[in-house]
Amino acid sequence: MRKLKSPVRAFKRFKRFRRSSTFIKYYISIFVSMLIVLVVLGVSLLLFIAQYWRENNFSVLKENVNTLSQTATEYFELDSDGQYINDPTVTLAYSLSLVSTSIESDIYICNLNGNVLLCKDIVSSIRLENTKPYCEIHSKIKIPKRIIDEAVKGDFQTSEDIPELGEKISLMVGEPIKANGKVIAVIIGTQPELDNTYPFVSSVLKMFLSSALVAFVVAFVAIYIVTYSITKPLRKMSQITKEYATGDFSRRIEIKGTNELADLGHALNSMAQSLSKLEDSRRSFIANVSHELKTPMTSIGGFIDGILDGTISAEEEEKYLKVVSNEVKRLARLVSSMLNLSKIEAGELSLNLKRTDISAMIFNTLLSFEQSINQKSIDITGLDSMDNLYVNIDKDLINQVVYNLVDNAVKFTENGGYINVRATQDDDFTTVIIKNSGAGIPTDEIERIFERFYKVDKSRSLDTKSTGLGLYIVKSIVEMHGGTVDASSQTGKYTEFRFSLPNV
Repeated sequence: MRKLKSPVRAFKRFKRFRRSSTFIKYYISIFVSMLIVLVVLGVSLLLFIAQYWRENNFSVLKENVNTLSQTATEYFELDSDGQYINDPTVTLAYSLSLVSTSIESDIYICNLNGNVLLCKDIVSSIRLENTKPYCEIHSKIKIPKRIIDEAVKGDFQTSEDIPELGEKISLMVGEPIKANGKVIAVIIGTQPELDNTYPFVSSVLKMFLSSALVAFVVAFVAIYIVTYSITKPLRKMSQITKEYATGDFSRRIEIKGTNELADLGHALNSMAQSLSKLEDSRRSFIANVSHELKTPMTSIGGFIDGILDGTISAEEEEKYLKVVSNEVKRLARLVSSMLNLSKIEAGELSLNLKRTDISAMIFNTLLSFEQSINQKSIDITGLDSMDNLYVNIDKDLINQVVYNLVDNAVKFTENGGYINVRATQDDDFTTVIIKNSGAGIPTDEIERIFERFYKVDKSRSLDTKSTGLGLYIVKSIVEMHGGTVDASSQTGKYTEFRFSLPNV
């Protein structure tokens, strides 16, 4: 069974990979890309080699024909009696046959009519004039006159089919043979290109295919390993994100290296942490909202039932109706906050910008809290130094920002404390600062106070009416105007909120 364990495991892994479209697509794309590169490289290499081989053969053939032409010219010189100084037949035949065999070519000596007089196979008689060739192979061959004429001019070369020679795709060069300054014959060298080139190209092709096969085998393994190393963390990420989808944010992705996958892992871990915090806040919000809804509804129901069944006397009805009215207003504030939050998140709020005096807005907001301020003997400072500051804003939305910040300041300022309000304006921004004395905000919580559903004062029970939406709404409205908002605090001394709005 141990012998079967490894193959079975490998087979199961292969089936799992086969189901992985990312693995297959990535693997095939790399493999096909490599195949295309090798094919292009192979074709280019073969074309280059074939071209080089052809040009080299041309050069070799031309050089040897030129040498034979010079040799033949020397042998065909005449003496004063008009006789050949040397008998050219035997020597030329030997030289011609030797050269033809060594470079695997056919070289002919032809008269000006195109008849073959001398070749590597069988030679003609000893005279060039009116001799009857004895070569059985070339006795019926006649070189076309156009080729003879070009060869007479010298330095002739071409690559074309020569039907008269029974050869295809030939390399051909031609040079004249002179005697006493007069052209008496030509020497033609031909080489069937395929006959010479094919074996060389074939051997190169075999070598290339063998190397390519080895490269494919190595690449197959290498690409498999690389692809597996890339897709393995992706599969793990996929598995963990599926757990995130079910609401389980406890697991984190193991991160190795500093590549793009590591960046993706960091992003997913950061997302999971944010979602976990959001989920905690959501649960806390639901609990708070449920409590906030249940408490006033219970009070309202109890007081109304008491009035209806006579438990509450007529003299006390007004007192308890005021309590019911306050609870209804509390519910209205809760519903209003939730509606505003919904509109902000859905992008349904549009800005109605108007030139507004923000200093007057701050003053009027403080007036609406006059009763609470007087009850706690809070000292308001800074108003006397504020000038009229006009800025293009949505009056209703920014009024909500100022209201929420002043409400927080009044709520968390101790009896006999102070609230300092300042507003400044430069070329670019108008800044409002609201600072109040009091217990302050713990350092570890101040970064979270603008999050949805987050309540700073969970332990002091000073903010019993808050749902944790006010500061999130403040931040959202300010950012809708292109501004910024931040907070600073020193525990036991003060808390300061500052928001800036662009003047445009």
